[in-house]
Amino acid sequence: MLSKNQIKLITSLQQKKFRFANQLFFAEGIKVIQELLESNFELVQLYTVLDDFGDVSKEKRLIILESELKKISALATSNTCLAIFKIPTEKKIVESGLILALDSIRDPGNLGTILRLCDWFGIDQLICSKDAVDIYNPKVVQATMGSIARVNVNYIDLESFVSQTKLTVFGTFMDGKNIYKSVLPQEGIIIMGNEANGISPNLEKLINNKLTIPRFGSIQKTESLNVATATAIILSEFRRG
Repeated sequence: MLSKNQIKLITSLQQKKFRFANQLFFAEGIKVIQELLESNFELVQLYTVLDDFGDVSKEKRLIILESELKKISALATSNTCLAIFKIPTEKKIVESGLILALDSIRDPGNLGTILRLCDWFGIDQLICSKDAVDIYNPKVVQATMGSIARVNVNYIDLESFVSQTKLTVFGTFMDGKNIYKSVLPQEGIIIMGNEANGISPNLEKLINNKLTIPRFGSIQKTESLNVATATAIILSEFRRG
């Protein structure tokens, strides 16, 4: 049975300030939790309505009622399990290969999907501006479907990082060079901008390699692509070489 203190702690982790104060986050659903259990993330406590996850020690596995799970779930329709993990220490950024950078991405679903894309296309490092949505937001964790366990994520001062890097920096803009006609390297930094405003002006000044995904529609009234959709196309073209 869940105690009031346990319920209070878990529900508080829906807010960023409490996640970082406690250095904890939670994940929901068998697939996401299993992926995290098989990674380097440290499990604190697992709550489940089923007698599953038999490989988790009894000390860290608590079978609860569906009504209790509903009290702690961040989902509109609660899953069958929820697990609390420790937030790991950020790893050092290694400036090699392809690195994806996100400038002020705010939508949890977009960030979660982009993490899955990084996992799919073999992008090991994702860097985010400090004002981007928190990767341990429950909606982000859910949207990653476990890919959060395989991509190194850092929150940094993007302008400072880009200004000193030796890697070639690419940015996505409406007036950039047609990506389908560009020769793309297998090393560099690819910057994707905010959902509404694109890449910030100060950061744009530091980018010499501007790319665009051309529109092919005859009317051409669509203003832009969803940032996650655009990221999928960009990464696919870089990997295609």
